[in-house]
Amino acid sequence: MGRALAAALLTAGHRVTVWNRTPGREAELLANGAGTAADAAEAVAASPLTLLCVRDHDAVTAVRAGIADALRGRTLVSATSVAPDQARETAAWAAEHDVRLLNAAILTPTATIGGPNGVIVCSGDAEPFHSHRPTLAALAGTVDHLGTDPGRAAAYDAALLDLFWTTVHGCLHAFALARAEGIAATRLAPYAQGLPRILPALIDGYAQCVDTGDHPGDRSNVASAAAGLAHVAHTARARGLDTGVLDAALAVTERAVATGHAAAGVSALAEVLGGRPPRT
Repeated sequence: MGRALAAALLTAGHRVTVWNRTPGREAELLANGAGTAADAAEAVAASPLTLLCVRDHDAVTAVRAGIADALRGRTLVSATSVAPDQARETAAWAAEHDVRLLNAAILTPTATIGGPNGVIVCSGDAEPFHSHRPTLAALAGTVDHLGTDPGRAAAYDAALLDLFWTTVHGCLHAFALARAEGIAATRLAPYAQGLPRILPALIDGYAQCVDTGDHPGDRSNVASAAAGLAHVAHTARARGLDTGVLDAALAVTERAVATGHAAAGVSALAEVLGGRPPRT
């Protein structure tokens, strides 16, 4: 992802200096006009704006230790995927070292970077966001500031990755179940494609219900969801498939039934799962 970010800046005509923790990975960027630095601090010193995109929070912590002095008075955009509390910890570190920090979350795949379909969200101090927005706009078609909470962008990232990976698991589990019944995944795929078409309206409807706390069960309810999940889990278990995720989903749904939500809409599962945030 870091190479994609740098390439997008180069394509947009920006002067770019790169440093990679693994020497040699920046060769293509150098061939396309990027400058190179002997270490991270030298890369920081080359520009008023630094983008940091590494594997995880531990890597962020390791890199920032060596660039604190070079970053003083400059802007750092931390575009590493981290947890909200880790983003806030980095913000506290930045404040101690006079660093203008934006925590960023990249919400779309590498191939979208630099194009109209890319989406990047930032949170933290609004001033550096607005100051550097023309540069950040080279990275994605949508670049938004979500507020001053340094962990807000990371929270969006975590929530959307939650949706993505459970969806991917569901897709692959469905293919495994179909294969166990002698159905090729490619034969099931055209029917599976029908499900994403109904998701936009479903997502919007569930979002409204979760925000208002009103979960009408006039179309489908938690009891019927429990029955459906039990049927799928039984089918998968009978074929020797791993049903760990299905069993967990069924347990939550059955708990919702047991706690009085049987007749409520499926969105009521959010109440059982917890984590209800302040309404905004």
